[in-house]
Amino acid sequence: MPEIVKRKKALSVNPLKASSTVGAALAFLGFRRTIPMLHGSQGCTAFGKILFVRHFREPIPLQTTAIDQVSAVMGSQDLVIEGLKTLCEKNTPDMIGLPTTGLVETQGADIHMAVRAFRKVHPEFDRIPVVPVSTPDFVGSMESGYADATKAIIESLVPTAAEAGTQPGQRRRQINVLAGSHLTPGDLEHLKDLIEAFDLRPVVLPDLSDSLDGHLPETDFSPLTIGGALVSELATVGDALATLVIGASMDAPADALKARTGVPDHRFAHLMGIDAVDALISTLAELAAVPVPAKIERQRAQLQDAMLDSHFMLGMSRFAIAADPDLLVGLTQMLAGVGAETVVAVAPTNAPALERAVCDQVKIGDLEDLEIAARARGAEVLITNSHGVHTSARLGIPLLRAGFPQYDQLGGYTRTWIGYQGTRATLFELANILLTLEKGEIHPYRSRLKQWPDDERHADVKHAA
Repeated sequence: MPEIVKRKKALSVNPLKASSTVGAALAFLGFRRTIPMLHGSQGCTAFGKILFVRHFREPIPLQTTAIDQVSAVMGSQDLVIEGLKTLCEKNTPDMIGLPTTGLVETQGADIHMAVRAFRKVHPEFDRIPVVPVSTPDFVGSMESGYADATKAIIESLVPTAAEAGTQPGQRRRQINVLAGSHLTPGDLEHLKDLIEAFDLRPVVLPDLSDSLDGHLPETDFSPLTIGGALVSELATVGDALATLVIGASMDAPADALKARTGVPDHRFAHLMGIDAVDALISTLAELAAVPVPAKIERQRAQLQDAMLDSHFMLGMSRFAIAADPDLLVGLTQMLAGVGAETVVAVAPTNAPALERAVCDQVKIGDLEDLEIAARARGAEVLITNSHGVHTSARLGIPLLRAGFPQYDQLGGYTRTWIGYQGTRATLFELANILLTLEKGEIHPYRSRLKQWPDDERHADVKHAA
């Protein structure tokens, strides 16, 4: 168990974390015909939207209550009511997400009371679900905000077994998946393929692989999300055979889902590395009551070969990682599985999952903490998001981009990190990065007593001059 070193600085010098408000908005974007409306100033929403657009390279449907100086002091409930009314009238969404920002949380706004007031004033929109969630910027991170929004959706829209008459296992082939924020759309697409290989039907909550996977829609413009999990399917999750929970941050939503439906769940800290993927595949084979498909067995053999090929480069290598807890734990465990060492680990917030990280200590801090520690401990490769580009340049070591946001290169959101194939690709990329360092290379010896052809040419030029 690593030592958790808590934050002591009064400010973030080079911020690492994305806010919990951004995480909550991302969770709502994983549902079809949905729009998040951030309760706060226009700047709060604009900043999050910029990060989303630069990361996914897609138009992102986000709205705001746009509170001003007066409403920030006198109260902003009327703006929530007016904003919800406008969205319901103009767009008729299947769901509206209502996360808060640090401004209104500091003000003391009661977002749940505002929704109740909206329902009282406009009962004609009762059929449109509105899910409020408290996600102040100054508490938690993207990971916790994403989990809080998912939990709020479950508690608001998933009926209990008594209310809906659902029964676990009634849909023998349906598998619920609660996917953590560390999984990319590419990861989710691969995870669905693995589940479908066992003739099972995945219902992913939220499903970013269908809404933010980067595809051209048939329509020119939509003010709502153009893909994602169906809001109507939330009524069926109580009939599923089982629930897969990916990431320790999703434990609270998983507890809420199990309490409401009684569907048994299977929890995985991550899906990187051969041991973690083996656990998932064994679970799927048991749930489906079928043998593991030959294609997946071959993928496992390919990963074993990749581990053998790359162990000369990765063994005893030194990595510095900065990421949200779930991703940090997965990366450290995967690297430990191939003999690499995580000499520096930094997380933006504390979480129980960090106790599973394979390293001596985890620093709760920012990219400045990462840079100082990486320089002191001789890290060879840096792993973090695009905010770490300048840190990498100052340290003079290569960077592998992981996490959110990735805005200086294309396609980071499509990358697959999980499964046998994702792990194999990551090991090859890390090994290739280490090869560029020429670590352990023996350079040719040139005797000072022998005159080499180059020396003769330089000597002729010198003599002619």
